Amino acid sequence: MFQDLAVTGLLSAVIALIVSFLLEKFFIPALMRIKMGQTILEIGPRWHKSKEGTPTMGGLFFIGGILFSALALGLHLTLTEKDASLWKIFCMMLGFGAIGFIDDFIKFVKKRNKGLGVLQKLVLQFLVAGAFLFSMKDQLTTSLALPFTDFRLELGAFYWVFSLLFIALMVNAVNLTDGIDGLASSVTFVVFVFFTCLAVMAKNAQQTVLFEAVCGGMVGFLIYNYYPARVFMGDTGSLFLGGALVGAAYWLDKPLIIVVAGGWFLWEALSVVIQVICYKLTKKRVFKMSPFHHHMELTGWKEPGIVICAVLVTTALCVLSFFAFR
Repeated sequence: MFQDLAVTGLLSAVIALIVSFLLEKFFIPALMRIKMGQTILEIGPRWHKSKEGTPTMGGLFFIGGILFSALALGLHLTLTEKDASLWKIFCMMLGFGAIGFIDDFIKFVKKRNKGLGVLQKLVLQFLVAGAFLFSMKDQLTTSLALPFTDFRLELGAFYWVFSLLFIALMVNAVNLTDGIDGLASSVTFVVFVFFTCLAVMAKNAQQTVLFEAVCGGMVGFLIYNYYPARVFMGDTGSLFLGGALVGAAYWLDKPLIIVVAGGWFLWEALSVVIQVICYKLTKKRVFKMSPFHHHMELTGWKEPGIVICAVLVTTALCVLSFFAFR
């Protein structure tokens, strides 16, 4: 079974899906009882107020499913291959998830929509990213594979500075994308299906197990997170998924692959940057609201339509990525 990557990957996905689903089924009522509900910002779309009180921190459920799957299948592979890469990646994912959990918990305790400050979040994110890069220093090169070329850009010592900033950017990009029902989880699912294809082609069993576990966890979570959502992932889930995204890209030794394959995430972040800079300079807004999914809402798109659009765009970008980094 462990020699057949297709079977191993499918089993990993199924385990993560089932565990995630069961955790949601039994614990969402508990979140409702303790009133672990989402607070909706006044500056957001007015129709989002109907979502107020929807249980949050649901990221804990798919984290549990992914962890269980990784332990069930990945531990055997780690011992067999004497390679702890899977656990280095997973520790980073858990590190970012822990930052999100602290943020969500502060919001719950203080009954407000503000948890950790921006500086506090960034410092913690740099610490987690730095620990990850240090643990992988013997497995990473200091050059970047450039898309659509065979050229690698050598950065030398600057590679580590770039990586710290790049990891923080992409993790927060995933966090910003988590603004409507099913969006972040759907886009993440598509990207990790693509990553799984790369892992199978490279005959890397550890990567296959983890990437498929993320896919399975997303499907299990989407059962309750798709519109109309019965649970939100919270910063616990979105920061964990951000860590998964960059961890996978670095594990594949193609960090820039997420600039293409994860282009939807990057655009959501850039839309916020563009909006802020343009407003400060000209007092005019480029978008009706940022991140970009809120702009789409205010131009008449419904939430399921936005998710479908994001999935189709991401699928196209993943196909493009295959040729960009073949």
